[in-house]
Amino acid sequence: MKPIDILILSNGPGEVTTWVRPVVKALRDILGHDRSQVRISVILSICPHATGQEAAIASRYSEVDRVQSSEHFFTFLLWGKTAENWDWRKQGIVLFLGGDQFFPLILGKRLGYRTIIYAEWEARWYRAIDHFAVMNASVIDSIPPSYQDKFTVVGDLMANVAPIATSSQDLVNSPIIALLPGSKPGKLTQGVPLCLAIAQAVHQQKPQTRFILAVAPTLDLTTLANFADPQKNPFVRKLGGIRGKLVITTPNTGKSSYLETPDGLQVELITEFPAYERLRHCCLALTSAGANTAELAALGLPMIILLPIQQLDAMRTWDGIPGILSNLPLIGTSLSKVINTIIIKQGRLYAWPNIWAKEEIVPELLGELQADEVAQLVLDWLNNPVKLDNIRDRLSQVRGQPGAALKIAKIVERQLSFLNS
Repeated sequence: MKPIDILILSNGPGEVTTWVRPVVKALRDILGHDRSQVRISVILSICPHATGQEAAIASRYSEVDRVQSSEHFFTFLLWGKTAENWDWRKQGIVLFLGGDQFFPLILGKRLGYRTIIYAEWEARWYRAIDHFAVMNASVIDSIPPSYQDKFTVVGDLMANVAPIATSSQDLVNSPIIALLPGSKPGKLTQGVPLCLAIAQAVHQQKPQTRFILAVAPTLDLTTLANFADPQKNPFVRKLGGIRGKLVITTPNTGKSSYLETPDGLQVELITEFPAYERLRHCCLALTSAGANTAELAALGLPMIILLPIQQLDAMRTWDGIPGILSNLPLIGTSLSKVINTIIIKQGRLYAWPNIWAKEEIVPELLGELQADEVAQLVLDWLNNPVKLDNIRDRLSQVRGQPGAALKIAKIVERQLSFLNS
């Protein structure tokens, strides 16, 4: 095989962590680790939900050789030049894992590479793209029969984790609850104080309950702790008034750093990523909406989706045009109030397992949430593990089939064979 380049196009934090990470690992498993033969580059495009840390995260993947951050994307798209003036091999693949499906079409033509798109819900430009890896067969339904041989059903990239095997009854005997308040300020501002207040209320009635908080890889602990400080985040007072003080431990203690409430509750901070092994020991999770709900569903972990709107202009993390308008300078605050009012009235579903099932199989709590009321729901689940098992069964029914990353890597391998034929 002649030396080839694989150019991966991606964009936001969810795509980089839940799509790119398993795919590059599978690519190396299939194609090998000889960088003189197979070079993997990741180029990020603009995303309204980006944290600015996506390039740093992708750079930590040992399977990846080169990463370019999103601020340089349009220069590359328009003129074909990267910020570091990368060279490109004569043969290669453009693999789309997030962004606009038009991008691989343009870049594939410019570089003379074959193109592959991973499509969850919709496949565009199917006349010009070489192959599509799709999440399920419904994506193919609207495609003309003459083009359907370009499509392979691979399953859900977010389902690449093994589900929890332990019964709910065993887990609630020494309950551990996971807190996933999000990664962006728009969610953390309300999510961190609300999660701490709920944890405190549950702990008061079930002192044996432990809590872990999965820290997003784009966050440092000090920044996270600021959202639990009432002097730096006014929503702490509006959402239960429970302050969390950051306690940094040293490696020789064998104990993770934690947030400590005035009543002595310690919420362990989990910085390993992904935190699947720790989440597998949890009986339930309190989480914001987002890609994490798909990962929790893949684990079979019952969850409660927290969508607090204590202040209508605080939530500015919606997808697409609403998210862009909400974050415009000067007028974003006013627009966010209008947008949030409209979205609340729509009654839409936000958690991925609910979207897949087209019904609410895990509760989505949207409104001016009160910590004590959410805590009662948590306690009801802890006292009735059969309810947890019922939710786990439903999650197992809607979760995507695992193995998508390996199937995509095999599609890449097949497309590469066309280059050498």
